[in-house]
Amino acid sequence: MRLAAAFIFLATPLAAQDVDGAVNEHILPGYSALAEETTLLADAACAAEDLKPAFSSAFDAWVRVSHLRFGPSEADDRAFALAFWPDPRGSTPKTLAALISDADPVVEDAAAFGTVSVAGRGFYALEFLLFDPQFAEQSSSPYLCTLTQAITRDIAANAAAIEAGWQNHAALMTAPGNDAYRTEEEAIRQLFTALATGLEFTSQARLGRPMGTFERPRPNRAEARRSDRSLRHVVLSLEATRALAGHIATRDDALDALFEKAISQAEALDDPVFANVATPQGRIRVEALQSSVEEIRRYLGGTVAPRLGIEAGFNALDGD
Repeated sequence: MRLAAAFIFLATPLAAQDVDGAVNEHILPGYSALAEETTLLADAACAAEDLKPAFSSAFDAWVRVSHLRFGPSEADDRAFALAFWPDPRGSTPKTLAALISDADPVVEDAAAFGTVSVAGRGFYALEFLLFDPQFAEQSSSPYLCTLTQAITRDIAANAAAIEAGWQNHAALMTAPGNDAYRTEEEAIRQLFTALATGLEFTSQARLGRPMGTFERPRPNRAEARRSDRSLRHVVLSLEATRALAGHIATRDDALDALFEKAISQAEALDDPVFANVATPQGRIRVEALQSSVEEIRRYLGGTVAPRLGIEAGFNALDGD
C-alpha cells in the first residue's frame, strides 16, 4: 500500500502559517528523537531486560514522524526500510523465516544487510522477532541474536541518515528559492500534503484495516498488534499531526477542537489491538473514531486548503 497525493496550488493569499516553526519545532526535533532512540535500541539488542522497552521508545519516536514521508525519509527507501506495513502478503515473517532457516551470513555485515528486502528490516520485522511465538520462542538462538542486532543497527543507521539529511533539507524548506522549493507556497504545499496523507493513513489503514467490513471484521490486520501498540499508534499519530497542523493553520481553534475530539475518543477506547471491532458495540466506537478523523480531513480540504490557496485534488491510499 502506497500513499498517493496530489494538490493544485492556486494563486490566492496564504492564511497564517509557519514553515520555520514546522521545521524547527516539529520535524527536526522529531527526527533527532528518532535518531537518539534508535541508537539506544541498537545498543540494547539481545539484552533481555532492555530490548523491549527500547523497542517501544524507538517505535514511538518513529510514529511521531511517520507522516513526514518526503525529503530525506524517502531517499533510498529509508521510510519503507524502517516501517514496512501494511504487509498484505505476509512477506515479513516469510523473509525472516528464510534468513533464519538458511542462517544467512548477510546479517554479519551492515552494508550487505541493507540489501535485504524491506520486509525483513525495520520495526515490524523486529516486532515479529520479539513478540511473535514463531520467533520469540527461539530467543536463545545465537543466530536470532545476530539477526536482531543487524535489524536494530539498520534501523539506527536509517534514522541517522534521515536526521543528517534534514540538516540540509531544512535550509531548503525554510529559505525557498531552490530546486526543491522554488517558493514558500511550495513548502507549505509539501507540509499540507504530509498532514493530509498522514491523517488518511490513520483513517484508512490504522483504523480501516482491522475494521474490515461489518460482516467480516479483521482485527488480526491491526498495526503492531503483537506488541499491543495498535491503538497507541493512532493516538501518537493524531497528536503528531495535530502539532503539524498547528504550524500550517495557526490560531485555528476549530481545527484544534476537531483533533481534541478524535484524540479523546481514541484514548477512551481501552482496546489496545482493536479486538473489539469483532463485536457490534466495539465496531461502532471505532467507526465513530474513524468518522472524527475523516471530519478533520474534510475540514482541512474544505476550509484550511482554500485559505492556503490549495485546491485538494486526488488524495487516496492506493493498494489492497
